[in-house]
Amino acid sequence: MRKSKEAPFVFGVRVEGDSFTDRREETERLKANFTYGVNTILISPRRMGKTSLVDKVCSLVESEDIRIARIDAFGCRSENDFINAFATAVVRATSSKWEEWMENAKVFLSRFVPKISIGQDPLTDFSLALEYNAGNNTTEEVLRLPEMIARSKGCHIVVCIDEFQQIGDFPDSLTFQKKLRSVWQLQSHVSYCLYGSKKHMMEQMFQNASYPFYRFGDFFYLNKISEKDWVEYICQRFESTGKHISEELAREICQVTDRYSSYVQQLAWFVWLRVQDDSAATEEDLKYGIDRLLDACEPLFIQQTEDLSAYQMNFLHAITNGVHTGFTQTAILETYRLGTAANVTRLKKSLMVKDLITIPAPKHLEMSDPILALWLKRRVWKLT
Repeated sequence: MRKSKEAPFVFGVRVEGDSFTDRREETERLKANFTYGVNTILISPRRMGKTSLVDKVCSLVESEDIRIARIDAFGCRSENDFINAFATAVVRATSSKWEEWMENAKVFLSRFVPKISIGQDPLTDFSLALEYNAGNNTTEEVLRLPEMIARSKGCHIVVCIDEFQQIGDFPDSLTFQKKLRSVWQLQSHVSYCLYGSKKHMMEQMFQNASYPFYRFGDFFYLNKISEKDWVEYICQRFESTGKHISEELAREICQVTDRYSSYVQQLAWFVWLRVQDDSAATEEDLKYGIDRLLDACEPLFIQQTEDLSAYQMNFLHAITNGVHTGFTQTAILETYRLGTAANVTRLKKSLMVKDLITIPAPKHLEMSDPILALWLKRRVWKLT
C-alpha cells in the first residue's frame, strides 16, 4: 500500500514532528515538571496547541522509569465515568501487554470485580468498568491506584487529564474535587498535568481560594507562538513542497488568525492548496483560503450562536465592531441596544461561561475565538 504524503500543515489532530512549531520554553518547563514530579495546570484557548505540547513532552520523557497515563475528560459526565476512565488509563499506562493489563486489573482492583472489555486490537482497545457505589470508598480507592502501581513497579507515573474543567459540571462537583485533592496531594510517586480550554472555569477551579484545587501546582498559560516564528515556519513549509509564499502574506495569515495555532495551520493549508507547484501565493489565494476557513467553521459557529439571546448577540456585535471597554456608557448602551448597566454585567458573565468572550487585560473584553469574530463580522453583520 502506498504511504500517504506528509501534509505541510496539520490541524484538527495532534501535531508532531516537523509540523510542531516552536514552544521551546514551554517544552522545557513541562519536561522538567514531568521529570521531577511537579503538578502542572496548563490553560489555553481551544486551537492553541496545548494537547500537541503535552503529547510532545510525554513522548520525550516516557520510559520504564516514567509512565504516562492519558485521560480525556471531555466525554465524562459523572464521577462514575471519570473513575472508570481513570482506572483504564492507569492500568493501560503501566502495562505493555494485554495479559499484564488483565493481571494488574485483577491484583489492584480485585475488590471491585472489574469488567474488562477488549476490542479487536487488545494492545490499544481496552477498557474497565467498575462496580460503582457513591456511598462507599470506590472513588478514593481508585484514585490511589497509580500510587500503588508506581510503588510496586518502582516507577513514577504522570497522569495527564485533558479538558479537566469538565469535572466542574459533574453533580456535586465540589465534593468530588475535594476527593481528588485529598488523595492526590498525598501521593509521592505520581504527579498530575491538568489542562483545559475553558479559561473561565479553569481559573475558577485553580485560582479561587475557596476551591479545592487552589495552588495545586505550577500554573501557566500557553501563550501564542510569536509572529516571527510562525512566518518562518509557514515560508519554510511552502518552500519544502516546491511552492512559495512571501513573508508579507505569511504575516497576514498570522494576523487573520490572531496566531491561534490550529487556525494558522488550517488557513495556511487552504492557501497552499490553491497555489500551483513552483508558483507563489497571492492575495487572491489568501482571500480564497479565508473563505474556505469560514466555510469549514460555519456549522460549529451556527451551533454556538443559534441559541443566544438578542442582547447576547448585540454584545458580541459591539466587541466585533471594536468596543472592548466602557460598555455601560450611555452611547454604547443605546447604539448596541444592550439594555441597562446591570444587564451588561449579566451579559458579560453569561458569555464568559459560554467561553465566547475573554478578559485578556483588566476591563478589556475580546472574543475568545478570532475566526468566530471574523465570521460574525463578514457573514452575520456584513461589517467587512
